[in-house]
Amino acid sequence: MSGSAWTGVAVAAVTAGYALFSRRLATTAVSGPMVFTGFGVAIGPIGLDLLDLEHDAGPVLSLVEVALALVLLTDAMSVRRGDLRVGGFLPGRLLGIGLPLTIGAGWLLAWPLLPGLTVWELALVGAILAPTDAALGKIAVSSPRVPSLVRSGLNVESGLNDGMTLPFFVLFLAALPGTMASEEGVAGVFWRALVLSSALGLAVGWGGGWLLRWSSERGWVSGVWRQVFVLAVAAGSYTLAVVVDGSGFIAAWVAGFAFGVSLRRSATADAPAAEEDTADLAERLGELLAALSFLVFGAVLLGPALELLDWRILTYAVLSLTVVRMLPVALSLAGSGLALPTVAFIGWFGPRGLASVVFGLLVVEEHVPGVQLLGRVVAVTVALSILVHGMSAVVLAQRYGDWHEKAAARRPNLREGVPQEGDPGHSSTAR
Repeated sequence: MSGSAWTGVAVAAVTAGYALFSRRLATTAVSGPMVFTGFGVAIGPIGLDLLDLEHDAGPVLSLVEVALALVLLTDAMSVRRGDLRVGGFLPGRLLGIGLPLTIGAGWLLAWPLLPGLTVWELALVGAILAPTDAALGKIAVSSPRVPSLVRSGLNVESGLNDGMTLPFFVLFLAALPGTMASEEGVAGVFWRALVLSSALGLAVGWGGGWLLRWSSERGWVSGVWRQVFVLAVAAGSYTLAVVVDGSGFIAAWVAGFAFGVSLRRSATADAPAAEEDTADLAERLGELLAALSFLVFGAVLLGPALELLDWRILTYAVLSLTVVRMLPVALSLAGSGLALPTVAFIGWFGPRGLASVVFGLLVVEEHVPGVQLLGRVVAVTVALSILVHGMSAVVLAQRYGDWHEKAAARRPNLREGVPQEGDPGHSSTAR
């Protein structure tokens, strides 16, 4: 039996095994990303050597790109304007102030700790490790003991910051000499990746939502094919942008927003939009592909990085998950009226996950001069995040919930305890 066949058998076995114990593991400190990443290391070059980037680059990149495109579209699709106004401030502050500060802090901190990288490679490190992934600390952002304002704020931030980081990532990559993007120049990349891709995503998403709503109002589309239609919108927006040498990720993200708004625009009591379950299939498929992406991450990025681990990389990874994340969050929430435990809780739960993995693999594929060091930094930071955020989610959610319960009893007007419009804790942007 060939190596690729054994790889397929092994992947099927771990996927089935995790599925059988998934509900039980959901209440423990062992998360899905931990399981799949650990198994990936086992089948990678430092283990069974069944999967490596040198021989499997095509399938690996296709898998993670499809996973991120689906996640970007479904996350954006589920966001409503009300979610962006939670408490009047939280998502706006985290995304508008905290995210740029996080990219800048990651860039500057990499300067003394990662010698040998150019200024734009250092900038890429900051951008790649800025997006958060709520799935890595899912219990912390879904526990009913955590105030709805905090839950929804973290969910919305995680659902949108990967898409908002994309323009920085694309432009920093274009500024690097020797990459395919640099051949067209920053201005050309700005036009194709940001402007044209956004326009195509807007057209496909809005048009798709209108067509699906039109068909639904006439009773022409079945429930199953309604969900399949979402996959077609994701594929159409992504591939159309790729055809014109734009960014498929940006197109998919914009398409998700436009599709969701268009689908809900004319919902009536007689012709409900029924968008609640429209994205179910795409979300489930995205979750599966994301899990497999962590397996790939463990094999092709983390395993090789562990063989060349040094103190500089480990130090940067620790600081990336603490100072680089928590200080910008604290600055962005200054004057918000939130208590220190809340600011610390929000600052800590900024796990690095799927978006960082995909961005890291894309840079590795570009063969930029500092790619080996950059890849190791991304791998170690994401791996450390998978471990510490996964293990701390249950305990810290319980402790923060205990604090909030006592604080709300003492202070009826506690900012975190004020009921939010529509209790947006229902938001489904957490993956």
